[in-house]
Amino acid sequence: MKNFGRITIIGTNGRLGAALAREYSRDLEVRGLGRKQLDLGKLDQVRSLLETEFDLLINCAALTNVDYCESHRDEAFLINAQGPRLLAEICAEKSAKLVHISTDYVFDGKKDTPYIEADPPSPLSSYAESKLSGEQEVLAVSPDNLVVRLSWVFGPDKPSFIDQIIQRARESDSVTAVSDKFSSPSYTIDVANWLRLALDNDAHGILHLANSGACSWQEWAQYAIDVCHSVGMSVKADHVAKLSLTDMKNFVARRPVYTVLSTAKFAALTGVQPRHWREAIAEYISAHVSKNEYDPL
Repeated sequence: MKNFGRITIIGTNGRLGAALAREYSRDLEVRGLGRKQLDLGKLDQVRSLLETEFDLLINCAALTNVDYCESHRDEAFLINAQGPRLLAEICAEKSAKLVHISTDYVFDGKKDTPYIEADPPSPLSSYAESKLSGEQEVLAVSPDNLVVRLSWVFGPDKPSFIDQIIQRARESDSVTAVSDKFSSPSYTIDVANWLRLALDNDAHGILHLANSGACSWQEWAQYAIDVCHSVGMSVKADHVAKLSLTDMKNFVARRPVYTVLSTAKFAALTGVQPRHWREAIAEYISAHVSKNEYDPL
């Protein structure tokens, strides 16, 4: 990764932060900080913890529990907006670049075609509002910083929706998932490669990254179970039954229905078209899930 020999990554206890730290440390000088080392909820401690020099700071830390944020709005804005603002200011003082990870939830989901970076955000929840505020704070400090919006992140370092589905399918022949909410899965190992390419091509401002193709949670879950069967994993379920968002009575915050992210800007910048989410899921299950959880038939 040219121009960025020293990298600090915040949030390495999370799914994406762990993947970035592992992938980049193979040939770069990487300092990873989990929540125990740096808590964005404690702003008075952040500056002293980032005294070490770096060329690039990647912020993967966030308060991401959408329903929790709805009743803890101040905490959400502290971690998701004020924290990133401070990180951007520290980077400016060090002449370093900040990459800040954001979310598809900044959109209201009323479109029926993929969202591009220039589409106006319209957040539906406190979580989404706080993440949008974080984007604005980071870019207000420096337009050279990079905000990366992701959707439906999955990968080998921390269980996600898809791992929960597979576990249910191993334990029960009855599995359900929402069929009327749509987006694009984002494989952390792919994101690590794409982000590297984007930075090598001087990406700044806002950039959408996700695997290509769109699906519902139900379609994503069904394909994952199909792959599990194809690689010989012992799963009891064959079919994922459909639920609707209105069936999810435990949801407190509003969720956008359609947040498929267009990666046309990334493709134009790098010349690389992200691979389809089905290919990424198949690789993830065969390379990681089946290897760790294989149960002979």
